[in-house]
Amino acid sequence: MTIRPIDMFLILYIAATLLSWTNSIANSDFPNERNALVQLRDILNSSTSNLHSNWTGPPCLKNHSRWAGISCSNAGHVTHLVLEGTQIKSSIPPMLLQNLTFLSKLSFRNNSIYGNLPNLSGLVNLQFLFLSHNQFSGSIPFSYVVDLPKLTKLELQDNYLQGSIPPFDQQTLIALNLSHNQLQGPIPQTPVLQRFSDSSYDNNSKLCGRPLPVQCPLPPISPSPAAAAPPTPSRARKRGGINHWRIALIAAAAAFVLFSIIIFFLCYYNRRNQNKENKTREGLAGDDGERRVELEFFDKSRTRLFDLDDLLRASAEVIGRGKLGTTYKAVVEDNGLTVAVKRLKEMNDLSKKEFVQQMQLLGKLKHENVVQLISYYYAREEKLLIYEYIPQGISLFELLHENRGIGRQPLNWSKRLSMIKDIAKGLNFLHQSLPCRNGNVPHGNLKSSNVIICQNNQCKLSDYGFLALLSSRKSLEKLAVRKTPEFCQLKKLTEKADIYCLGIVLLEIITGKRPSEEEENTIEEGLSDWVRTVVHSDWSTDIFDIEIIAEKEAYDDMLKLTKMALECTEMAPENRPEMSQVLSRIQEIGIEQT
Repeated sequence: MTIRPIDMFLILYIAATLLSWTNSIANSDFPNERNALVQLRDILNSSTSNLHSNWTGPPCLKNHSRWAGISCSNAGHVTHLVLEGTQIKSSIPPMLLQNLTFLSKLSFRNNSIYGNLPNLSGLVNLQFLFLSHNQFSGSIPFSYVVDLPKLTKLELQDNYLQGSIPPFDQQTLIALNLSHNQLQGPIPQTPVLQRFSDSSYDNNSKLCGRPLPVQCPLPPISPSPAAAAPPTPSRARKRGGINHWRIALIAAAAAFVLFSIIIFFLCYYNRRNQNKENKTREGLAGDDGERRVELEFFDKSRTRLFDLDDLLRASAEVIGRGKLGTTYKAVVEDNGLTVAVKRLKEMNDLSKKEFVQQMQLLGKLKHENVVQLISYYYAREEKLLIYEYIPQGISLFELLHENRGIGRQPLNWSKRLSMIKDIAKGLNFLHQSLPCRNGNVPHGNLKSSNVIICQNNQCKLSDYGFLALLSSRKSLEKLAVRKTPEFCQLKKLTEKADIYCLGIVLLEIITGKRPSEEEENTIEEGLSDWVRTVVHSDWSTDIFDIEIIAEKEAYDDMLKLTKMALECTEMAPENRPEMSQVLSRIQEIGIEQT
């Protein structure tokens, strides 16, 4: 058979095209980058992103990519790797990403990635690193300081990170969030780390130092090396040896000096503490200068149980630190009575009349799902709130998000639904009891960390009613209502702000994910936005927490609550339901099943 010239040309052209396409797929322009991504694809276990079917062929075709979450430079290098909210449940091997040397943005937000933070040595072009809302543990690598010179934004919040904070000193760093971890020790006093507010470090109970209001403990006193070090053998030989009595004399002198220093500091701190106590007692006078010796009780029968002097002498233990102040567990010595004392901060410009009026309102509230206010104390420089103490109480935030791993007792749907009903009943009571005039919000600070779980799994709402005590916008930013759309749009707050916060708490219980912490210079998809995206993509059951996803008989109830939670988090306040309607709908859920 004779092959015509035109046929030969077509055969050669097709062969050359196929060969070129095959080489580009097999090798790509930068095979090390493709190999790293392929290894990552094979390791990640994601139920919402089918990377095996999507990440095929070359990752970059000149300056664009068909791979989900990948962006490329004009030269064909991988510059962005973004896999957010894709339910990744795996760890990342330490050296896996080191070949992506042109990477400028890495984001694994809102997943369930566990293990140590990835090793990013060699990624000298990395500017944006977003690893928040995962299950990373271990310490923050020191290489994040020395190997990332262009780092601009770093988000590591809402993980389980431990250890100390490295001394970040990159002048390029303009956004930092390390909150909601288990970091400890003093915050390094580098100019870069000191430029951020305390919100960048919140909810790390063992962190101390500026900009946090928690001071680090003073280091222990030790003798100077010169006084404590024995003479070297060479010096002893030169002097022909030192007599035993001289050694004893030197040791006695050193011990005397050390003893004198210790006595001096003990006297100093004793006098300083005594002065503080005297000032506190002197400050117990009201605005009219009249000395106030007793606490103000709402139940007069309690006045016989303890007074202010008893409270000042009580043994105290820190059980919580928040943006509004520190909460202590106080045990009265005489009768062993235990109360919770909240020491408010940044309310010194509040008049006595305003404070007392609000306390009188809060002191009348009695409900099984609301932590009861027992007493209060007002002075110009000191304001205390005394609440009932919840024995072995734990916050809903701790119950949902902490100690996830081996040995954890799963929180089933029945318990979650019971908690949701308690929260709704408590919030409905506050909405019925507290007036909403003048932009007041009955609770104002509803979030999972302000829901206390008792021993019998009953829920009680805490930290309510503070919005009326705060006047400036900066002080209002310490409350949960700061996350509402109307607050961000500088609009007037109403009771519907509580409804929005309730919707976030419901989604937190259903999904098991932590809500985002909006910060300046940070663009982050919120929890409600993520749920809407998943639900509208027909992946409805994928939003459920892994601990309840096997309870298929409850799917209808879970989806009903999800729908209502999304209604509560509507952008426009007028589109959100009333609290009474929310309670009624929640109480109907689960009745048929029961």
